[in-house]
Amino acid sequence: MTTAMSQDSLPPIELLISDVDGTLVHADKIVGAATVAAVQQLRAAGVPFTIVSSRPPQGMLYPKHMLGIDQPYAAFNGGTIVNPDGSLAQASRLTLAAATIALDMLLGNQLETWVYADNEWFVLDADGEYVPRERRTIASEPVLVKSFEPYLDRIDKIVAASSDHPRLAQIEKDLAAAVEGQARAVRSQAYYIDVTDLKATKGYAVAALAQRIGVPLERVAVIGDADNDLPMFERAGLAIAMGQATDAVKARAAFVTDSNVDDGVASAIQRYILPRVHGSKP
Repeated sequence: MTTAMSQDSLPPIELLISDVDGTLVHADKIVGAATVAAVQQLRAAGVPFTIVSSRPPQGMLYPKHMLGIDQPYAAFNGGTIVNPDGSLAQASRLTLAAATIALDMLLGNQLETWVYADNEWFVLDADGEYVPRERRTIASEPVLVKSFEPYLDRIDKIVAASSDHPRLAQIEKDLAAAVEGQARAVRSQAYYIDVTDLKATKGYAVAALAQRIGVPLERVAVIGDADNDLPMFERAGLAIAMGQATDAVKARAAFVTDSNVDDGVASAIQRYILPRVHGSKP
């Protein structure tokens, strides 16, 4: 499906950057065989592939290894840039003031709340409703603590989770207003609010990754499904939305591919990327 851009007006593509959850992986967090094959074909054509996610760095190791990613990648919605060998390239963390405001509001609303700091995942309740889902997603165990106070000055990301999606959406708006100018609060999934530093956006990540890999932004393609993917849509030369993305996300994309459960990334590579690798036409 196309929106505003025809195949003939596509920019030459020299780099593809993909979101992970809701995009690259299925609902069970597995990368499909069709996607693995398409990424291999893309790399064989000389186009690097990498990922950006709201996940912490340790939660990105599975897709990185499955797809043989040998480029820098971005975690925490772009707040952390990771070298191909897993070492930290750069990080933008929450200020003490922003972290305090966010935690006060989220805990005050009795939301399941987590903190990522010191390369660890800290929780106040190890039996929280969304702990099992996060454990599967990032392949990591939480660290149970009595308070987040010892980590306030070095938090990479705060997460609030709830199965009451409408209530979470309202709290997202209220929190975004409360930390305006200090941090960003945006849902990465219907059930998660992510709070990160102002520089921790996927738009910043796309620019940083493109610079490190040596590709101009106008020749970068990105693909995603959620509101936190919109900043990268604004920076890249080509934006592709997943089939199950919201209407707001689809409206900002040049193309809409299949859903993640139907290996939409693989379809996008075949339909929209490979035909214009380095400006060549099919």
